[in-house]
Amino acid sequence: MIGTQPTGAIEGVQISAVSHEGLSVIINGKPGRLAIITEDGQVVAAGQDVAREAQAVAVNCYRNFLQGKGFLRILSKPIQSDPVNSSASN
Repeated sequence: MIGTQPTGAIEGVQISAVSHEGLSVIINGKPGRLAIITEDGQVVAAGQDVAREAQAVAVNCYRNFLQGKGFLRILSKPIQSDPVNSSASN
């Protein structure tokens, strides 16, 4: 777990992270979106809300690791829909 983790396992997909920009996805050279999808295919949330939540969980997990806390699991709160920027209904 310590060290660089392998990436590039999804052909044509590039997920990147920039500390001040968050997560982004490129699919075969075109912008993509992260999504939360149920087992039966229903899109629960998509877009920047999901990207922000995923980054926050990853950062908080890493911070706990660095602080030497006795737990490494981080749970997020439910994503609140932003009616202005909501892309889950698209």
